[in-house]
Amino acid sequence: MKSLNLKHVAISAATVYAIGILAFVGSYFIPLLDEADFQANLVLMIAIIPSAYLGAHFYYRKAHGTNGFILGASMFVGAMVLDALITVPLFIIPNGGNYVSFFGDPGFWLIGVEYIGVVVAYWQFRVVDRQVRHVL
Repeated sequence: MKSLNLKHVAISAATVYAIGILAFVGSYFIPLLDEADFQANLVLMIAIIPSAYLGAHFYYRKAHGTNGFILGASMFVGAMVLDALITVPLFIIPNGGNYVSFFGDPGFWLIGVEYIGVVVAYWQFRVVDRQVRHVL
């Protein structure tokens, strides 16, 4: 396993975070469901698939061979830090929430598992398979 490039992890995580927060906040402006918070989480669950794929693409285009699970978990931790510094103080607390309600929400962790899973899938199908084909 090649080492983790923290600079590229941070850039990839920030890209995914920016797309995710735009989707999450933007969903409140188009009310389709009665429960706005559920709708925002649903939109984020859908948006995280292409955004995590894009973040993994940004990272791996520099020919890093980092394990997909390590990269996905690192990117998710980066997103958690940005959530703690930006999302919770600017969007959650003003609407009556707090850090415990945000990070204690099972939906948050489900989205995290999905995020890591998309990065692992990208790694498996784009990085590992390419390496195997190159050897053959």
